[in-house]
Amino acid sequence: MVWQFDAIKRHNCTMSKPMNSYPDSWYVASTPMLAEQPPASGDLAYDVCVIGGGYAGLSSAFHLAKSGKSVAVLEAERVGWGASGRNGGHVGTGQRADQHSVEKWYGKTTAKELWRLGLEAVDLVSDLVEDNGIDCELGRTNIHFAAKKSHVDELRNEIDHLRTEYNYDQISGVESSSLEDLTSGIGFHYGVVDHGARHLHPLKYCLGLAKAVMTAGASVFEKSRVKSIDVKRDHAVVSTDNAIIKTQKVVLACNGYLGNLFPPIASNIMPINNFIVATEPLDEATANLINPLNASLSDSLFVINYWKLSEDRRLIFGGGETYSDKFPESVTDFVRPKLLAIYPELSNARLDYGWGGTLAITRNRMPDLGVHKGVIYYAQGFSGHGVPTATMAGKLIAAAIDAGCDDFDLMSGLKTLKFPGGPLFRRPSLVAGMLFYSLRDRLGR
Repeated sequence: MVWQFDAIKRHNCTMSKPMNSYPDSWYVASTPMLAEQPPASGDLAYDVCVIGGGYAGLSSAFHLAKSGKSVAVLEAERVGWGASGRNGGHVGTGQRADQHSVEKWYGKTTAKELWRLGLEAVDLVSDLVEDNGIDCELGRTNIHFAAKKSHVDELRNEIDHLRTEYNYDQISGVESSSLEDLTSGIGFHYGVVDHGARHLHPLKYCLGLAKAVMTAGASVFEKSRVKSIDVKRDHAVVSTDNAIIKTQKVVLACNGYLGNLFPPIASNIMPINNFIVATEPLDEATANLINPLNASLSDSLFVINYWKLSEDRRLIFGGGETYSDKFPESVTDFVRPKLLAIYPELSNARLDYGWGGTLAITRNRMPDLGVHKGVIYYAQGFSGHGVPTATMAGKLIAAAIDAGCDDFDLMSGLKTLKFPGGPLFRRPSLVAGMLFYSLRDRLGR
């Protein structure tokens, strides 16, 4: 069967930018760019064709190339153009869902394996950075704040559970009376400090992975949008505007930009948009009050706020979502109220950058991995936990293609709940649900 691509429009925060360039952001402004790679052209043949030049695609390409496979990476725009180059840069432990929920859904034995994989994902990111000399401002520690009093007991219970049932000793709780030691931010009732977590500059990390992929011997083709995938009995034919690639295996790593390229998995995820601003560089005293541990920080709202400091002391603050194909007219105006609700002392601070990106969520926020007819491997639906999870997903897919992988079987065996209504009609129900929870966020703050 041939699956045809039906393009979807995704708008950058700077509308004047053409779609094949990077959107304006502090990440782009602070990152030495790689030389643009040529588009795929002609009749080509590879062991594996990877579609998507973000964390999952690049990680799979790197590990496949290291195992001796011939690999082509096809990226529709530039590597790191999508969510991998635009996110908050948090490298959290565990899965996106809390462990109590994971145990309820899959049982304690599977939950412990998933927790192990989550920790290994953080280590994998750190190892890739160190082994490949990637300069991406890798730091340590995440602090998660209770934004509602009703969330305090939940967070205390999660800490106790991780300590007693998972022997995880890198986590501790901080009561409201001591929160000023963690941040000058207001409106919080409790803090969870996780020293096992990491944080980084996401675009520098992604471009570092791309460089490592090419060093390992894989081919990277940019501005090579895939138009169709023709799945045969034991191989596939992937077509772009200028190339036809015959390949034994395909890795689909498009996430929120999948569109209608491969309908069998499209209903497993929902694309949503999230937004980030970067302030002007703050003075040292203000920066130390906001984030004295130089950690990544987040809160417990359903529509989560997340932030950290850049190397030049800018506050990189993410908050707010939209569920249509359009971005707000002004990202800075959209995010500013959320920033000031936590840090009113920044009311006069200039916002130098505002940008957004499209990610994919699943119904239960667990990642969606699988294989179709033994030929097409896919990883998607990282739900805001993509830096570690997508990187690990790529490694697991590579191992599964190379020689089989128990951990890939574990992840692909997790029950996937499709969004009702299919790709065409799934959005209204999601929007209604999201608006309900965002209203609860506003009423409960």
